[in-house]
Amino acid sequence: MKKKLIRISIAVFICLSIGILSSIATQSGMSSWYPSLVKPAFTPPQWVFGPVWIVLYILMGIAAGMVWSRGFYHKWVKVALYHFGFQLLLNAAWSILFFGLRSPLLALLDITALFILILFTIKWFKVVNNTAAYLLIPYAIWIAFAAILNYSIWQLN
Repeated sequence: MKKKLIRISIAVFICLSIGILSSIATQSGMSSWYPSLVKPAFTPPQWVFGPVWIVLYILMGIAAGMVWSRGFYHKWVKVALYHFGFQLLLNAAWSILFFGLRSPLLALLDITALFILILFTIKWFKVVNNTAAYLLIPYAIWIAFAAILNYSIWQLN
C-alpha cells in the first residue's frame, strides 16, 4: 500500500508539474492575445479553467499511479503508461500551440490527436485497472469540450 501511495504521489506531482509548465505558455497569450479573440457564447469564464485543470491533473495522476502500482514489468502496464505519457505531451503541446504560437488551427490538430489518444489510454488503463480508466473519463469529456471550443474559436477568428 505504501508503494502504491508513493507511485500515485509521484504521478500526481508529474501531472501537476506539466500543468504548471503549460500555464506558463497560457499566461503569455491569456493577458494579451486571447482577450482580443471572438469567442463562442458557451465559453466559460476564465476563472473556471484553473480549478478544472487542477482537479483533472490530480485525477490523471491518481489514475496513472494506480496503473503504475500494478508493476511496470507487466506488458499491459507499460503499454498503458506509454499511452498516458504521450497524451500528457500532447496536452502540454496544446498550450504552446494555442497560446504560445497563437495558432488555433495547430492547437485544434493537437487536441484532436489528444482526444483520440486519451480514448486509447482509457482503453489500456481499463485492461490494467477499471477504476483508473474511470478516473480519466472527466478528462476525456473536458478535452472534447475544449476541442469544440478550440474549433469554434478557430472558425470565428
